[in-house]
Amino acid sequence: MLERLYTLFLNFREYVLLSAFVIASFILLSLNDKPQIKQLRAILTVTLGVVQEQIAFIPRYVSLGAENEILRRTNIELADEASQLREARLENLRLRRLLGLKARPGYRFVAASVVNKNLTLLRNSITLDVGEADGVRASMPVVTDAGLVGVVIAASGTYAVVNILLNVDFRASAKIQRSRVDGILAWDGSSLILKNIAKTLDVRPGDVVMTSEYSSTFPAGIRVGLVDRVSEQEGSLFKHVVIAPGVDFVKLEEVFVMVAEPDPERTALERNVEEFLTP
Repeated sequence: MLERLYTLFLNFREYVLLSAFVIASFILLSLNDKPQIKQLRAILTVTLGVVQEQIAFIPRYVSLGAENEILRRTNIELADEASQLREARLENLRLRRLLGLKARPGYRFVAASVVNKNLTLLRNSITLDVGEADGVRASMPVVTDAGLVGVVIAASGTYAVVNILLNVDFRASAKIQRSRVDGILAWDGSSLILKNIAKTLDVRPGDVVMTSEYSSTFPAGIRVGLVDRVSEQEGSLFKHVVIAPGVDFVKLEEVFVMVAEPDPERTALERNVEEFLTP
């Protein structure tokens, strides 16, 4: 061990001696009280202070970078948590409104979520995550707290397809709540209209439109929307009544299927009369 240290000293003796002399010089300078030495020490102290102040930002910069990274991660986590809370609040509000609708007596309601939408076609439809296993059948109305959505046209074990109001194949008997004027709901490809409204009948913009008693599919009293505008067409005996649906189909996420099957006696009787009157 001593031999190795001796060999190392011989190899680096010049550097060792230089370091020893420099250290000795600093010690002698620090112990010397002559005015010239004091002035030199003051200059060195000021110089070292300036250099230290200039390079002091390096550890601060590294520390601030790490702190900034922590704050960024915390901000992302808080933003994500806030987004989840907003989504939960909106979902809670929607479900509260749906529960209020479900309290309506007389019918059983099956809650469903919209799992697919086709809103760019003439025959617009939505797909629900409930089906025959949940008691859902074709011809059952679909509603929300905002009003009528459409009617089930097909159901499998766990899914159902619904024709919404904005479908050229959709028809429903409806009436004006205020004046009790009856008409037929239909979509012409661009607007939801109330057909067969004579020019002499009382229909005004802002009137509430609801399903009527004349439908074997839809129970009476389901809100459809509001009359948006009324105009008269030359050469026609009927008004052109445009309806603004109460349901926002773009934002539609949760619905209820009304377990309301047509009265078989009424359906059979009306079918027989229709066949009898058809030549």
